[in-house]
Amino acid sequence: MASFIPLEPAQPPSAHASGFALWQLGFRPFYLLASAFAALSIALWAVQFAGWLPRAYLQGPMWHAHEMLFGFTLAVIVGFLFTAGRNWSGQPTPTGLPLAALSALWVAGRVLVLTPFAWTAATVNAAFPLACALALARPLVAARNRRNYFFVGLLLLLSGAAFAFHLAALGVLEVPGWLGIQVALDAVLFIMAVMGGRVIPMFTNNAISGAGATRHPLAENAALGSVLALLLADATGLPPIAGMAIALPAALAHLARWLLWRPWKAPANTLVLVLHVAYAWIPVHLVLRVLALYGVVPASLATHALTVGAAGGLIIGMMVRTSRGHTGRVLRADQVDTACFVLVLLAAVIRVLVPLVAPAHAIAAVLGSAACWSLGFGLFAVRYWPALSRARPDGMPG
Repeated sequence: MASFIPLEPAQPPSAHASGFALWQLGFRPFYLLASAFAALSIALWAVQFAGWLPRAYLQGPMWHAHEMLFGFTLAVIVGFLFTAGRNWSGQPTPTGLPLAALSALWVAGRVLVLTPFAWTAATVNAAFPLACALALARPLVAARNRRNYFFVGLLLLLSGAAFAFHLAALGVLEVPGWLGIQVALDAVLFIMAVMGGRVIPMFTNNAISGAGATRHPLAENAALGSVLALLLADATGLPPIAGMAIALPAALAHLARWLLWRPWKAPANTLVLVLHVAYAWIPVHLVLRVLALYGVVPASLATHALTVGAAGGLIIGMMVRTSRGHTGRVLRADQVDTACFVLVLLAAVIRVLVPLVAPAHAIAAVLGSAACWSLGFGLFAVRYWPALSRARPDGMPG
């Protein structure tokens, strides 16, 4: 088993390095909360399945879908946006007490869905992305950083999707309970497509000499535009044939975009490789989505290709990179980081490919995938708790 190699400081530690710093920047609490929750959520699901939480407002698959989207994934998105937003705008994003309050609001949402207090749970879970949207809007507007205003809109969309999900669960809205989940999935896919396009080719060229990763306007517009079209089709309730007509060209556009980034060069750097492998799950998701609409494969395989494969892989890759870079440490994956990457990506392979090629082993695949997912994110939480809760060893802010 890989030994724990100390996180290396970029400069000699300063006297300030031992200070508590959990509330200094958004990635610190939200990466820790998200990774710990990802590890523990499987146990919570088992407790629900055993019937030990009979009065929980959300149960079974609905709880699982809600928490993976509006709990785990949203926490990581907020942590990333608060951190990147400061760099984009040159303005402060929430720190200190406001950041602690937002973290507490997120924790409250996770607790409340396990209680019978349905309306309180609905309000809190819709309020969290709304509050984060307002917090992100303040520095972006102050800096007139119009290029990134759409992230505020996406957080508002996620707030609306969360509230719609709860209103459907409460019987107030006569819409399918999964509509809010699907719209949120599409919004998350768009966020991943935008950020992947910004950072993966840049990281590839910066880390690997002569990589030659490029971006082409036609591929960019087709990839991003097709995801927006899917989001619109799902949000407006267009018939499944519309989704099929969009998803297959979208898969080809994302595949072409990925190939322009020269993924065959990525094995030279583990921090880059994990992002390339994760992004490759996006066209896989889109193809599986078409096959699911034809009834060839279960729809859950398409969903988990997106959530476990693409989102899980991009999240663990970016969390490690951000945690190292923004705490003043060397941007090089060690054995423990690599173990996190392998476990999370293995969770996707087991969850999607095993039921596809061996349907009789679907239950074993779910259990095996859950174990790898929990171990991967649990290992990250244990590994990075010291770095994320303490001040930078080089004495710099953040």
